[in-house]
Amino acid sequence: MRTAERLKDEKVIWLTTISPRGVPQPNPVWFYWGEKSIIVYSQPTSHKVKNIAHNPNVALNFQVNGEGGNVVVLTGDGSLDQHPSTHDPRYFEKYRDEIARIGFTPESLASTYSVLTKILPSKLRGM
Repeated sequence: MRTAERLKDEKVIWLTTISPRGVPQPNPVWFYWGEKSIIVYSQPTSHKVKNIAHNPNVALNFQVNGEGGNVVVLTGDGSLDQHPSTHDPRYFEKYRDEIARIGFTPESLASTYSVLTKILPSKLRGM
């Protein structure tokens, strides 16, 4: 239950991809949990897009509390859609205030962050 709440409520999750040289590359990202998959939008030239195209294995984790507790790590496969027909409106609703704060509109953000990554979690680890 705690993981489900975090997937719904948290604003940032760390997405770790693997570079072609085998080096883990963690990045904080905005995300939306769609009950079966996690969606992330990225710029087409980002390293995470290149990394997932090369190796779909990814890990996701939340920030931990100040004492090292409340750890949640998800692993799974990422798939890319370079030209999604639409962007998920629930994602834009979740980040409405943040999008405005950084000087974007939903339309301009969708244009800049145009690649959809869908992550299908297969394993969960936590404490």
